[in-house]
Amino acid sequence: MKADMILIRFGEFTLKGRNRGQFERRMLQKVKGVLAPFPDAAVAHTYGRLYITLNGAPYETIAKELKLVFGIHSFSPVRRIESDLEMIRETALELMHSLPKEPVTFKVSVRRVDKSFPYDSPEMNHLVGSHVLRACPNLKVNVREPEVELRVEIQPEGTYIFNEVVEGAGGYPYGTNGKAMLLLSGGIDSPVAGYLSMRKGLELEAVHFHSYPFTSEQAKEKVIELTRRLAHYSGVPIKLHMVSFTEIQTALASSNQEPLIITLMRRSMLRIAQRLAEQSAALGIVTGDSLGQVASQTLGSMNVIGRSTELPLLRPLIMMDKNDIIRIAEEIGTYATSILPYEDCCTLFVPKSPTTNPNLKVVQKIEACIPNLDKMIEEAVAGIETISITPGARTTAEAAGNDDWF
Repeated sequence: MKADMILIRFGEFTLKGRNRGQFERRMLQKVKGVLAPFPDAAVAHTYGRLYITLNGAPYETIAKELKLVFGIHSFSPVRRIESDLEMIRETALELMHSLPKEPVTFKVSVRRVDKSFPYDSPEMNHLVGSHVLRACPNLKVNVREPEVELRVEIQPEGTYIFNEVVEGAGGYPYGTNGKAMLLLSGGIDSPVAGYLSMRKGLELEAVHFHSYPFTSEQAKEKVIELTRRLAHYSGVPIKLHMVSFTEIQTALASSNQEPLIITLMRRSMLRIAQRLAEQSAALGIVTGDSLGQVASQTLGSMNVIGRSTELPLLRPLIMMDKNDIIRIAEEIGTYATSILPYEDCCTLFVPKSPTTNPNLKVVQKIEACIPNLDKMIEEAVAGIETISITPGARTTAEAAGNDDWF
């Protein structure tokens, strides 16, 4: 049976009361963006759901894009008909006959929203199921673990019949829970942290620290590609701020505090990210920290590093195992890029024995003794290069070759 519509179910944001209307309007906007290449397709909004009328538009192409939209819990290809008993029974049978493989077991699940329909849900389960069984004598009912669940939804505007439920990205519509700055390295963790943050409705701007000429052009391209992959899920361009960290990193490395160099670097990075956040009206900073994974991600280190900013530090990966992070990276398509062997500034000047439990007062005292550290931070902020990364397309700056990027 060929579907003529797509039924879209919303995710967890539907539990919110006063903000629900805002979230649903954003969902409608996002789905309209998916349908932009298909002018004949139309979308209608009902309470808690969207309905796409395909009007000949390709279901498979649209479904592929819908899977990426944050806020969609699931969707189904459906056939809408009049709420007439015989028409429902015949269409249900047509669906069963159209399956690519004849099932052995099935069940009928009827949801009657239109209370004016003369038969309630249990009655309809029996009326539809018995009709299918008479036409398919080899078919059996299994209400616990059926191969096929034949679903019938009787709504005021008509009846929807389907059997497939496609899992969506879930979460909240992109940008409905505020804005944050993502500290984006070239590694595995931070792109995953960015994806999970976006899934919770955060709008992101990415911040990358480079130390040219110690870091290469390939390292920069790697980060651009990771940002582009994240933009593929946001559906809109993401700003990437490239911060020259060479002078600050060299000054910190010259402080003769090798065990504390990572702590000092990350504190300076957060101070720069906070200034960027203030300029962009962002209310938080997202990092790829995972508790205990490296020396700078022990609880003691994160405490001292985090004291350098007044903004909330959001750490989506904090309790995740590395294998789980890698699995998500593979699923979202960032892993292959993240493991490319191009260095970033976080891999430079790595001490042999980094401190895992730094003392805040000692660190602050060291920072106070580094000449012009505050001035270098302000200069780094002033010299930031920003490009807008569009999903699936090279920006003007990228196309120009970027020979003078750093």
